Amino acid sequence: MVKAGRIPSNFRNLTAVKFLSQKSSPFTLALYTILLFGLTIFIFLLYSKDFDEQKTLLSNDAHNHLQSQMIVDNQLWDAPFSNGLHQCVKPTAEYKVAQGSNYYMTIKSNGGLNQMRTGIADMVAVARIMNATLVIPQLDKHSFWKDSSMFSDIFDELHFIESLQQDVKIVKELPKELENAPRARKHFTSWSGMSYYEDLSQLWKEYQVIHVAKSDSRLANNNLPLDIQRLRCRALYHALRFSPLIENLGKRLVERLRSLGRWYIAVHLRYEKDMLAFTGCTYGLSSAESEELRLMRENTNHWKIKKINSSVQRNAGLCPLTPKEVGIFLQALGYPPSTLIYIAAGEIYGGSSRLSDLTSRFPNVVFKETVATQEELKAFSNHASQTAALDYIVSVESNAFIPSYPGNMARAVEGHRRFLGHRKTITPDREGLIGVFDKLEMGQLQEGSSLSDIVKKMHKNRQGAPRKRGGPPPGIKGRMRLRYEESFYENPFPECICKS
Repeated sequence: MVKAGRIPSNFRNLTAVKFLSQKSSPFTLALYTILLFGLTIFIFLLYSKDFDEQKTLLSNDAHNHLQSQMIVDNQLWDAPFSNGLHQCVKPTAEYKVAQGSNYYMTIKSNGGLNQMRTGIADMVAVARIMNATLVIPQLDKHSFWKDSSMFSDIFDELHFIESLQQDVKIVKELPKELENAPRARKHFTSWSGMSYYEDLSQLWKEYQVIHVAKSDSRLANNNLPLDIQRLRCRALYHALRFSPLIENLGKRLVERLRSLGRWYIAVHLRYEKDMLAFTGCTYGLSSAESEELRLMRENTNHWKIKKINSSVQRNAGLCPLTPKEVGIFLQALGYPPSTLIYIAAGEIYGGSSRLSDLTSRFPNVVFKETVATQEELKAFSNHASQTAALDYIVSVESNAFIPSYPGNMARAVEGHRRFLGHRKTITPDREGLIGVFDKLEMGQLQEGSSLSDIVKKMHKNRQGAPRKRGGPPPGIKGRMRLRYEESFYENPFPECICKS
């Protein structure tokens, strides 16, 4: 039985044969041909319309997926909105060009690379305040790293001198006639203001040379003249350029990382032996490792605190995040396993076995030793400050920077990234995260969307967005508050970052 509205195919074929077999006039044949051609066109258009509709649906789905992916990418990688802010370091109209001076200041910089860098920037400003000619600083050769590098090995010495010639006269060494002259040897008081250094200028009545034994944190973070603050920025961000050898290799490493992936994260993973010993943090370590760190702390003379309760330190958020904790943190923020991660650090305590807690989640983890060739790094061997400079360059240029601990490098990189346009910098809330990690360990919380929501909400306002430099925590008074103010070099806003 045939359904209504449909003609069996065998019937249609039979009719056509009969019709053609008859002796038809040319007009009839032409009419039949036209009808058949029209039917064919109609069927073609009908199917084409269905195909176009399906294609449109597929195109819309792809577009929607692409839009969703772009939103995710923007959340993960885009810098915070800067509200028209830009760097501003030019002197004010009242600023006078340096005339030079017959009084000289020699400096012995102390600490690692970034402690020395910020200290030198401070001393440029101090020399300006005290109207002194600055002698190129001597770098620390007795710190933990025992780096024998000279100033010119790390920095572009000629650029440093020439770029600051309007601000401070700088010479490579003392004049011969003053090499054996008596010197006023001073330990300048930390976080001092203008009046302190103006009073110290009285020393020029008795001495022609002042020797400064330490350079770090010699200036207050706040309440200094605008021109002095801007001079600190010019010294750090413009004048203290790395040597051509370091700059060139640093740029090559950045280019190689970008060629490996569209974006990369630089993680300052301070899970190194000296940092763990200094902070007394032993969570997750074996008893033998904990004892090794305790002995190291006790045998380091300039570390004042010898006995530290590791649990108290960790619960207060005073410990560097472990490689495993960094992995959980990045995953909870939404970064996919394919993310390229550059580790800006020295040797990780516990080696590859400890690092596997991170690489098991993010396989694309690289170091400068894996991005650069052995031949390229040969010139930097046994010079920790020079290799740290490579990490600094790669970190400043990264798409996202995440420090596991707020040390000198973390603060310096964050400040530089703010200065360059508030590039994305995620500072982990370590104290808040410890509670989350402990719940995971006890089975009270599972990895997944719930953990991700908690971590994202916790760090919504910790991604490097513009804000003015913070003061000391509530309740701290006297000179102690100066120590706990946010570092000028961690956030040079508002003095060196302005609105249009």
